[in-house]
Amino acid sequence: MANTKSAQKNIRKSAKRTEANRQIRSRLKTLAKGVDSASEDPEKAKAASIEFVSALDKAAKSGVIHTNAARRRKSLVAKYIFQ
Repeated sequence: MANTKSAQKNIRKSAKRTEANRQIRSRLKTLAKGVDSASEDPEKAKAASIEFVSALDKAAKSGVIHTNAARRRKSLVAKYIFQ
């Protein structure tokens, strides 16, 4: 258990941030599956990929995922959709 008030507060902050980041990562996975399932229809695939790329950019900007990881995933989606 934490010994100081600031340490206790840091534990609470860490728990909140962990939950928020978990929700963002879960949403990214869901959007990735949406891109994969929409690959049959070009219009749906394009719309799903745009939404996924936007979410990747936001996650990278806030530090939830690494910038290079976002770039790598965006590149793979572009290859997958526009092939």
